[in-house]
Amino acid sequence: MKISVRHASHPDAVRNFDSETLRDHFLVPALFEADETVLTYSHIDRFVVGGTMPVAGPVKLESSKEIGSPNFLDRRELGVVNVGGAGRVTVDGAVFELAPRDALYVAMGSKDIVFESLDRREPAKFYLNSTPAHARFETMKISIGQAKAVHLGDPAQSNERTIYQMIHPDVVRTAQLVLGMTVLKPNNMWNTMPCHTHDRRCEVYFYFDLPADARVVHLMGEPEQTRHIVVANEQAVISPPWSIHSGVGTRNYTFIWAMGGDNQDFTDMDFVSMDRLR
Repeated sequence: MKISVRHASHPDAVRNFDSETLRDHFLVPALFEADETVLTYSHIDRFVVGGTMPVAGPVKLESSKEIGSPNFLDRRELGVVNVGGAGRVTVDGAVFELAPRDALYVAMGSKDIVFESLDRREPAKFYLNSTPAHARFETMKISIGQAKAVHLGDPAQSNERTIYQMIHPDVVRTAQLVLGMTVLKPNNMWNTMPCHTHDRRCEVYFYFDLPADARVVHLMGEPEQTRHIVVANEQAVISPPWSIHSGVGTRNYTFIWAMGGDNQDFTDMDFVSMDRLR
């Protein structure tokens, strides 16, 4: 397992970041490496984001000094979304088949988590999000068909999209992790504009379904001090609670949002009026 650590940044400091420094603090540029688990540990809400791509054989989720416990999920919970080919996750002997875009919630206290691809020529890509947990709930698979689908947007605003709430209080009980997938329809490029902040939780955006030459311009920062990060396919951005999080692509795309913090209420947002943005 490979793991890197990111420390939290005060908004006063971020005002002075150039593009390279901004990317070093908030962009996760690579999540998938053959037969490896690649993780980023953020001190923002102790959020862990990463991925694993089994090719030659199964890959087991290991712990590390940064996690601080003998097993990865001794004091954590985990959300998994398969964004590659068909795969399988085994949790303490229970087997869960994950088709592309299926999700799995793995409860705190689970010890033996193993990831496999069903066809090494089209390997599964398991996108991982983990937050600290205070209680054990039920490990559960959530197919995209079982998710709570919310249709939003307007073609006139180039933001027609479907939000699939997957690891969500209306679908599965968790300690704090909330996760979903937003799919933009063709010819729609904007997400979440007008934008918002939510001071009671952080959020991680993972962008995928982008061709190699396409990009998303991810907007972040304080409303009056906005910054941007240019994001390529299968890259993620860590968004602190004080930051807006929005984006526009050179074409339509899909992204997974995952949140950790002290509030699971999806609608708990502090909306930002357009005239505040600078």
